[in-house]
Amino acid sequence: MSHSPSQLTGHDWIVHYPKGVPAHLDYPKEPLGWLLQQVAEQKPDQVACHYFQQQITYQELFHQSQQLAAVLLRNGIRPGNRVGVLLPNIPEYAIALFGTWLAGGVAVPLNPLMVREEVVALLKSTDCQIVVSLDLLLPLLGDSETRHPAKVLVTTLADRLPWLDFILYRLLKIRRLGLRSRRSDEIPLLEALDSAPVGVELPQIAPENSAMILPTGGTTGRPKAVVLTHHNLLANAWQLRHWTEQRDVQEVILGCLPFFHSYGLTTCLLNGVAMGATMLLHHRFRPDAILKLIERQRPTLIPAVPAMLAGFNRVLRNRHLDLKSVRGVISGGAPLDPAVAAEFAKHTGAIVVQGYGLSEASPVTHSGPLDGTARPGTIGLPLPDTEALIVDAETGTREMPHGEVGELIIRGPQVMAGYWNDPEATAAALRDGWLFTGDLAKRDADGFFQIVDRKKDLIITSGVNVYPSDVEHVLSLYEGIEDIALLGVPDPDRGEVVKAVVVVKPGKTFNRRHFDEFAREHLEVHRRPRLVEVVTGPLPRSPLGKVLRRVLRDQYANESQTPGGG
Repeated sequence: MSHSPSQLTGHDWIVHYPKGVPAHLDYPKEPLGWLLQQVAEQKPDQVACHYFQQQITYQELFHQSQQLAAVLLRNGIRPGNRVGVLLPNIPEYAIALFGTWLAGGVAVPLNPLMVREEVVALLKSTDCQIVVSLDLLLPLLGDSETRHPAKVLVTTLADRLPWLDFILYRLLKIRRLGLRSRRSDEIPLLEALDSAPVGVELPQIAPENSAMILPTGGTTGRPKAVVLTHHNLLANAWQLRHWTEQRDVQEVILGCLPFFHSYGLTTCLLNGVAMGATMLLHHRFRPDAILKLIERQRPTLIPAVPAMLAGFNRVLRNRHLDLKSVRGVISGGAPLDPAVAAEFAKHTGAIVVQGYGLSEASPVTHSGPLDGTARPGTIGLPLPDTEALIVDAETGTREMPHGEVGELIIRGPQVMAGYWNDPEATAAALRDGWLFTGDLAKRDADGFFQIVDRKKDLIITSGVNVYPSDVEHVLSLYEGIEDIALLGVPDPDRGEVVKAVVVVKPGKTFNRRHFDEFAREHLEVHRRPRLVEVVTGPLPRSPLGKVLRRVLRDQYANESQTPGGG
């Protein structure tokens, strides 16, 4: 049953924002195409995208986006029609998005890690008219009988890769596509742009129009798709610009977080365009290669996930690289271990902070300040014009005192319009303008927030709340554990019991008795795992490093093991 939070009108505490960051912003009342246009006019020769040896200026990026808009209009795209984007982080991603928006279309980012059935189902459910795709990913669109939609604009990486990668790319392409000739519904993107009609009048787009349908992971059931408007995405980019930008510096943003996810899309691409920054793109995360790229190209800002920073640290322990250009790192997507943050800061001299967001909020709502006042273990402060409250998790109608755990709810210009074709889920998530995040959190007296756990991942055993991430952090310190996740397993006596799914480090053996002794030493009785299952890794994780507990529950929650612990 949904409860109305209408009596929650705001908070009675003051957020002290970093110097130079206003509490309220003046948002352009424009569609997203304006964001690129105004930078192209102000900084026409500034490099927008740097990918291997390829560089595209803002003037060129805007021109090619206009060309693509004309191509889409010529091929029947009308305001509100959907255009799929199945690409890695390459300059064409920006062209595909802004071209779609200039034409009035709605972009549907597609995850290249999906299987064919998932991609085809998503294209059909959103009724995509055209897809912009990488040639290697064409098999994901289906075969001749199941392909949807009818037309595909195709690009390739082959002509931009170093020679060894070029050879491997060609071999992989042959393996995936064979030696078949080009299909009639596959149009090379470059040819389409070169032959784009000129003088095409682009439609007028209102900021309230839909700009993106974004598939989002969920802890239960079928993943939903979030509808974000032009204003949602532009507002979040504007918030991040004022939060991260250093006015006297030409910013360079590392863009290796996947753009098909809202985190990479907004923090790297849209924030980069809002600042007029150079976006240093790379299509695949390999710590050694990315660190060399950082040393050569000198980015100033790095949006990251904790797994990236941990990977960097492993390399930097044995190799000295000059990474002093990096002044700020915002980590999100999963909890950031303060020790990991401190180690990367030591290697680079950068300020490393944790942020928070969710696809339903475009996605960023909180971030640690980049002025040195961030508090380790917290997600920082709400962004400008973002209201955040902690309410009771049962009804969502009562604000919790400082330091008390409850559900985090958000209100701000970046909050979604709703879920695609799912009014019931929309009504459950959006109540009187507040977005109920499903995350359990607490807030201190100074306005710094700390995520405690997912509401739906909460384990209640014998009436006592157990927050999985807290326990996982402790048990991960046990010698020989590579990875660990906690689940709640139904129990007739306790309601639920705690179960640990454990991945053991290579070459190590797992001793259950010693593990239980460690748990007894470090955890209260109700937080200790009573069931333990050792599995071969890795544990299923999202592209941003979150453990997919829903998948683990499906695999392991109902399997019985010999109880232990106590």
